[in-house]
Amino acid sequence: MSKSRLPYVQKIDACFFDRIGENGLSRAAYDKALAETAPALEWLREAHASDTLALMRLPERRDDFTPIREMTAKLLDNTTDLFIFGIGGSSLGAQAVAQLTGWGTQAQMQDSPRIHIMDNLDAWSMQAALADVDLRTTRFLVVSKSGGTVEPALQMLAAMSAIETAGGAKYMKHHFVVLTEPARDGKPNPLRAFAEKHEFPTIEHDPRVGGRYAVLTTVGLLPANIMGLDMEAFRTGAASVLAPILGNEPVGHIAPAVGAALSIALQREQGADLSVFMAYADRLDRFIAWHCQLWAESLGKQGHGTTPVKAIGPVDQHSQLQLYLDGPRDKMFTIFRTETAGEGPQALASLAEGTGFAALAGKHIGDLVDAEARATIDTLVRNNRPVREFMVPKLDEFSLGALFMHFMLETIIAGKVLGVDPFDQPAVEEGKILARKYLAEMG
Repeated sequence: MSKSRLPYVQKIDACFFDRIGENGLSRAAYDKALAETAPALEWLREAHASDTLALMRLPERRDDFTPIREMTAKLLDNTTDLFIFGIGGSSLGAQAVAQLTGWGTQAQMQDSPRIHIMDNLDAWSMQAALADVDLRTTRFLVVSKSGGTVEPALQMLAAMSAIETAGGAKYMKHHFVVLTEPARDGKPNPLRAFAEKHEFPTIEHDPRVGGRYAVLTTVGLLPANIMGLDMEAFRTGAASVLAPILGNEPVGHIAPAVGAALSIALQREQGADLSVFMAYADRLDRFIAWHCQLWAESLGKQGHGTTPVKAIGPVDQHSQLQLYLDGPRDKMFTIFRTETAGEGPQALASLAEGTGFAALAGKHIGDLVDAEARATIDTLVRNNRPVREFMVPKLDEFSLGALFMHFMLETIIAGKVLGVDPFDQPAVEEGKILARKYLAEMG
């Protein structure tokens, strides 16, 4: 773990043989994997110095805040509803950011404007969403790095068609903003060309940052600013994770290197082919979904990679924990906790005492969440399952920015150790080609 002041604590002791027995990792296997991260860390330092990996420079950037604020003003002008169209990396990071406000949780508040992030293409959902808004005061942010992704393009066309059918065609340019790459060699991508044709305002997607690594660019920070969150704090949090790498600290003090080595060593030595990410906080639900895409799409190549599994506590104690405790020993567990004890509504002692629920007298909702999180960790450990724990005392822009950077770096480092390119996704192209073929065949 890093000696730097990180807004989280990563604990890995419960992954080793001396703590959990035969299903645990040997120190020798871990040390070997950790040593293998050193070239990756040197590569990251060189990439920062030469500015050949834009992600490494994002924490220090502030020049893009002004265009973000200007576009925010356009999108919020006389707006009751705001739709964000994007898929995968163009959406998951925005959702993870938005959940800091309670968006997309059980407690989602429908303030004005209402935010609709339509990341998954579904006919019924799209129809219902468009039918539930006043199109005259609804705005749309369309996000696609390449400008050729068909899902957000069709969502955009469907929304435009709804506006035109409702008689609003002459106001179309006031409803849409496009976030995509700038023109290359003077030639705009399909989405940018479409935006120019219809006079839609545009804001740039950094062409040097891939979609699933783009959460700290305009892709994540424009939605963050729209929701009143602190853009600078996200990047400052990210910088706190990057600092130990740039400071050339020992590999064992660099949190993302520790995480990458742990995952690789557990798979090599113990066959931990599945990586379960479980958070005891509703507001980390979409963060875990973001991580699942990042890890799977970046590392699942040439027979390498582990399968990410998303879980939320306490609910998934009731749906998955039986398998985790008594099923195959093929998993590594990463559990996220926040300081929740003493938080939330409280049960009046007078209502619980003398009943079958006396143990709940005077307890807060957060007390039970805290107890169950610690109980899950301890139960997994007692059943010889390797557990990594992240304690995040305060879940805010600074800590979430740090977590974003941690797991992007952990993924990149793991890719370098495994000998795969963590920035491409060649295997998914076949499905895209076939989908276009089948669409064309519909006539």
